[in-house]
Amino acid sequence: MDFTLEALETPALTKAHLAELLFEQIGLNKRESKDMIEAFFELVATSLIEGTDVKISGFGNFQIRMKAPRPGRNPRTGEAIPIGERRVATFHASAKLKEQIQNGGGSGSEAVSNVDATEIEVWRVGAE
Repeated sequence: MDFTLEALETPALTKAHLAELLFEQIGLNKRESKDMIEAFFELVATSLIEGTDVKISGFGNFQIRMKAPRPGRNPRTGEAIPIGERRVATFHASAKLKEQIQNGGGSGSEAVSNVDATEIEVWRVGAE
């Protein structure tokens, strides 16, 4: 089964759809698939909250940066409102991902189908 975003009802890849892809293409059961996706995103979020950059080779980097305070404006009243300093999450795509996007990429299923079953077993053991 080839994966395309056109096959989705909405043009977005969701955590539920990622779990379904793990189930269909790698052979994890549905519960393990969902748990693996949840654990991955929880690890990314926790790392960012703690101030640790997340670097995914061939994909990109997630990091937290500080945005300086700046003046804002209430669009209804025009009143000036100060916007305070805050932390924001940013993503910077890797050169490899940028190139794949520029060249039309492919179906996206290559990355999933290249995962060895022994790697999945290591993930299962590590998650316990």
